[in-house]
Amino acid sequence: MIDICALASGSNGNCYYIGNGDDAILVDAGISRRQVLERMARKKLDPSRIKAIFISHEHADHFRGVRVLAKKLDVPVFMTQKSWEKSWGPNRPHAVRLFVPGESVIAGNFTVHTFLKNHDAAEPCSFRIEHNGINVGVFTDIGLPCNNVIDHLSQCQALFLESNYDEQMLWQGPYPHHLKVRVASDKGHLSNTQAYELLEKYHHPDLRVVFLSHLSEDNNRPEVAVNAFSGVANRFPVRLTNRYAEAEMFHLE
Repeated sequence: MIDICALASGSNGNCYYIGNGDDAILVDAGISRRQVLERMARKKLDPSRIKAIFISHEHADHFRGVRVLAKKLDVPVFMTQKSWEKSWGPNRPHAVRLFVPGESVIAGNFTVHTFLKNHDAAEPCSFRIEHNGINVGVFTDIGLPCNNVIDHLSQCQALFLESNYDEQMLWQGPYPHHLKVRVASDKGHLSNTQAYELLEKYHHPDLRVVFLSHLSEDNNRPEVAVNAFSGVANRFPVRLTNRYAEAEMFHLE
């Protein structure tokens, strides 16, 4: 069995838990050590099971808490060389293990498949986490779905999938024009519509759950995002993550 939970998901911080009865990993650490441990405790998750932290890229909402958290848990942090070089020095963890995008990394009982994606970072990656034939994808911060994203998404029975913005809300909203252009660019974020089209076309035939992730606070609303996925809601559960608290725990067997 695999347990998955978004401990935080949004531009203010991201952290995703994937675990089984023995081992666990975290993807990203954009919130504080205290927040991670408190949210895990509320879900009755044992921090001693965590074997590694994987960092998708160097932006603060994915990286700011990793140094203190990794030291507390005494676990290695996996990231790419370019992400390490571009990261903010005071937040850099001590126990770093570099991977090359496209490499598969063993962490406890999990195999973590890494791959490049389109985003405005030095060497942005996403991850497909595999255990006993079950695959969990953490796919956020994607401007345009490339072949890597499509290939790995189609293998996943569970997904944390970015559904960042509603297009109308973005273009009519308060962001300055240059920021709107950045968000909607091929190296920005997935809109609700883009995420839906990607999922509808390429999802695994045994997809069991999708957690809509990294929702914008200004350019999206939970009910708007969920409604955008109404066309697939009869095929598999579509759930929400949370910017300020841990989301629902989901169990896969």
